[in-house]
Amino acid sequence: MPWIILLVSAVFEAVWATALGHSEGFSKPLPTVVFLVALAISMAGLGIAVRSIPIGTGYAIWTGVGAALTVIWAMATGEEAFSPAKALLIAGIVAAVVGLKLVPSRARP
Repeated sequence: MPWIILLVSAVFEAVWATALGHSEGFSKPLPTVVFLVALAISMAGLGIAVRSIPIGTGYAIWTGVGAALTVIWAMATGEEAFSPAKALLIAGIVAAVVGLKLVPSRARP
């Protein structure tokens, strides 16, 4: 369950990052509210997940998934140009995230 919570909170990281861009310096109310709500959910989920997942691994996965989703969304909506190089680099982020999940971590005392 902590891994699911971590991934859901990473999705909310992508939501708040996107909303932050649309808020235009917090001058637009709706994106600002979306930013604040998504930020709270994302941080709470990260906090809950790292009770069971080592913080280094959890944080790396949270930021990696959130960053990849943010760029994918921006390219899908036309806010950012697609390029094969970007796609390859995003695939590298995803591969690293999967690798972190697969590598066993030392048990907490």
